[in-house]
Amino acid sequence: MIKLINSKLFFHLLLSLFSIMTSMSFASTFELPSQPYENVIGDSPETPFFAYAKQEDTLLDVARDYNIGQNEIVLLNPTIDRWMPGTQAQILIPKNRILPDTPRKGVTLNLPEYRLYYFSKVHKTVTTHPVSIGRQDWNTPLGKTKIIQKKKDPTWTPPISIKKEHAAEGDILPDVVPAGPDNPLGLFAIRLAVPGYLIHGTNKPYGVGMRVSHGCVRMYPEDIEKLFPEVKVGMPVYIVNQPVKIGWYNNKIYIEVHPQLEGEELAYEILYDQTMGLIKEAFFKRYQQKWENQRNLVVNAKALREALEQKDGLPVAITHMTAVDSEPAESLF
Repeated sequence: MIKLINSKLFFHLLLSLFSIMTSMSFASTFELPSQPYENVIGDSPETPFFAYAKQEDTLLDVARDYNIGQNEIVLLNPTIDRWMPGTQAQILIPKNRILPDTPRKGVTLNLPEYRLYYFSKVHKTVTTHPVSIGRQDWNTPLGKTKIIQKKKDPTWTPPISIKKEHAAEGDILPDVVPAGPDNPLGLFAIRLAVPGYLIHGTNKPYGVGMRVSHGCVRMYPEDIEKLFPEVKVGMPVYIVNQPVKIGWYNNKIYIEVHPQLEGEELAYEILYDQTMGLIKEAFFKRYQQKWENQRNLVVNAKALREALEQKDGLPVAITHMTAVDSEPAESLF
């Protein structure tokens, strides 16, 4: 006699299977928008996507399955237990992003977002991955640089400063750490023109998406393995600090806000003024006219305020179109 599976158990088995299948195909590469002023990538921001953990998963396992970092998934799911999310919890996963305001070529690292963007000129696509960045006392430097070397199976020569730091905690580092699975650089390293700084893999993947490195940029092992053959020596790398990003999608302006880096937090009023400047700049890029001359694009003050206060990293619409004779958007504030 065949026993029927408990209906509740069967339902959760289906949810887990769906979650596994979806995470395997969850996109990290997107077509670039056709217009230079359009910079929202991914599916429609209006429809949220939720994942479900397998019974043995932590929230960090789910983050890795969906190619997002630790800080990001915790910010998006503040009420879910990081270590025991449970199979019934709906875990919010971002499926769209606003591109940083940089040239669409080479590599961009946006530090407050803990995220890397690689722009393929050949395929007209952008690929994005989570990263770790330097701790507050080992800041990852800002500015434009370039790739000067690529190394598979790198060895690691710890700097004297790092050897002293580890020694103070009773951890004596060798002069040279050989290549292999225990190497902190992982299996692939991309050297930047900034002396001493690399984009590399890691032997501690759960730290990806946090501010934990000595300035270098760490990636999940599977992500650096994909990126490594794509990038070329001489390719530009833009390292930026953009906690607020603005973008057009379907005739609306969207905003994506991330927490500012520790020690660089701005008062709300200053952040608001800077954001209004970005909104006006986005409007000018599209219509080639000053914001003060527009009469039919209205900012949703409530949505803008909530985005600046919540800083959860999700793109949200903050404008809508009205009749031409309506009041200008700034009159709402």
